[in-house]
Amino acid sequence: MNFTVTSENLINVYGLGAVSYFPHQGAAGVESRTADFLSSVGLPTSDVFTSRMDVEDPYGPEVDAITIGSRFDHYGLQCPDESRSWWSLGYLFTSLLALDPASGKVYAFPEGAIEYIELHRDVESLVFALIELRKVEIDHDNGADPEELAARFRESVETFDPTAFADEESQWSLSMEELEQGIW
Repeated sequence: MNFTVTSENLINVYGLGAVSYFPHQGAAGVESRTADFLSSVGLPTSDVFTSRMDVEDPYGPEVDAITIGSRFDHYGLQCPDESRSWWSLGYLFTSLLALDPASGKVYAFPEGAIEYIELHRDVESLVFALIELRKVEIDHDNGADPEELAARFRESVETFDPTAFADEESQWSLSMEELEQGIW
């Protein structure tokens, strides 16, 4: 499959050591484009986005470490019924990111919230936003104007996937507000 975001794009920004690829085999029940993307392009890991890379089950046999419903139960948290079979992708800032394997959509569970927010139409859109965020981080470290950086990020990401900023409470919306206010 052809993707707009390539493995080369991801490696150029994050470096090879910060990219995780996921095996395509054994991905039963996952939408084919998502499986292809995760196995050929991968997910980055950084201080901002920590992908779920552990192969070992950190919880023991009574907890399914991949799906979020079992993990929520383990911690005594409510998990909306429709999201119980979604896969844990990792954490973006303080939000748990989950993948609906059937649709390929990415959702965020903000810390302390009971409900989730649709964050991206697919994993490729998430990785595109993470690449753009890394560019913002680098430019911010080099003294670029925070308001210009936030505007550039919003425009770039919304052009690729307007879902990222559709909800005012999304992690992207809140993060760009913090950048503009000098909290970074």
